[in-house]
Order: sequence, then C-alpha cells, then structure tokens
Amino acid sequence: MSIVVAWLLFGLGVAHVAFGLVKFKAPLAAAASAGFVGQFQVPEVRRTAFWFTLFGLPLMLAGHIAVHAVGVRDHALLKVIGGYVLLTSLIGVLAIPRSPFWAPLVLGPLLLAAGYGWLPR
Repeated sequence: MSIVVAWLLFGLGVAHVAFGLVKFKAPLAAAASAGFVGQFQVPEVRRTAFWFTLFGLPLMLAGHIAVHAVGVRDHALLKVIGGYVLLTSLIGVLAIPRSPFWAPLVLGPLLLAAGYGWLPR
C-alpha cells in the first residue's frame, strides 16, 4: 500500500505537467515562439502557466523520493515527505478551497501513516 501511495504522488506530478501543457497550451506556445527567455513575466496567464506546469516536477521528485524511501524502509523520510505534502495541501485548500489541493490532502496523511509503519509496504 505504501508503494502505491508513493507512486500516486509521482503520478500527481505527471498529471500536473500534462494538465498544464494542455490547459495552458496557447500561452506556453506564445512564450516559446517569443523566445522563451524572459517571456513569463506578462501577461499574467503566462506566469500562471509557467508556475502551474513547473510545479509538477517537484511533485514528481517527491514521489520518486517516496518510492525510494518505501523501498529502503526509510520511515523517517516518509514522515518528512508526508508532512510537507500535508502542510502544502492544507495551505492550498485554505487559500483556494475549490482547487485540486484536495488530492494531496489525502496523500499527505497516507504518507505519514506509511512513515509510522501503519500501512503495509
């Protein structure tokens, strides 16, 4: 079960990038055709597209680290990852209640539970 939760975190990152590329296709393409460098300051939609899409990479990294932690039974590392995911998602849900932050709000406690050994590997 713990390995599934870890891979779900990685999958959330992949979904974040994929959704960002689809949803923000036009502003990302416009920035790329304008030379990419320095093209994400204005308009606001370009900045939003950049940060939304790029945020998927740290989620993927956290997922990879969680997969590794499950594999080597590093419970302390799973607790750290779970704590960060939980805190980030709580802040996100409070700031933007109608947002996808509810998905990691489920994963955070599950990662913490894995860290405490309450979930099977």
